[in-house]
Amino acid sequence: MGRAMGKPFDLVLGRRTYEIFAAHWPSAEGPAADVLNDATKYVASRTLTEVDWQNSTLLEGDVAEAVSNLKKEDGPELQVHGSSDLIQTLLAADLVDALGLKIYPVVVGPGKRLFGEGTIPAAFELVEGKTSPSGVMVGTYRRAGQVRTGSFAHEEPTEAEKKRRESIEG
Repeated sequence: MGRAMGKPFDLVLGRRTYEIFAAHWPSAEGPAADVLNDATKYVASRTLTEVDWQNSTLLEGDVAEAVSNLKKEDGPELQVHGSSDLIQTLLAADLVDALGLKIYPVVVGPGKRLFGEGTIPAAFELVEGKTSPSGVMVGTYRRAGQVRTGSFAHEEPTEAEKKRRESIEG
């Protein structure tokens, strides 16, 4: 967390995450609170009409277009914390350059999917990975172009594979 929050960044937040953060961080103390309170926050919402947490701006119009425009500007890195619905929109619009994932060793049942419907195929490469003493895997992945696939199939199908294909064709 220290590394992710130790360099300048702006936040892009969905409404629910914004409301959770805005209810907590302005009254919190410490280095994390200082960093989050000082960061510029861009809020994606179809229902909010104003945002009052310091340095917050409501994104207007199409969120993918607004984020695309923000990425073209000079400024610090844009980070999305939480905001699972927003990240789906950004993934579908191919606006995600890197993923910082924390994988906890628990199964909580059904829930939101990080890579849901509409997510386009994209390749990422591991830039850094660590495991905490409690087993949390922390990985940073950077966009690595198009998905490259491979195959374990023989160049020439085996006799068993030819029969399998014939049975499928019926």
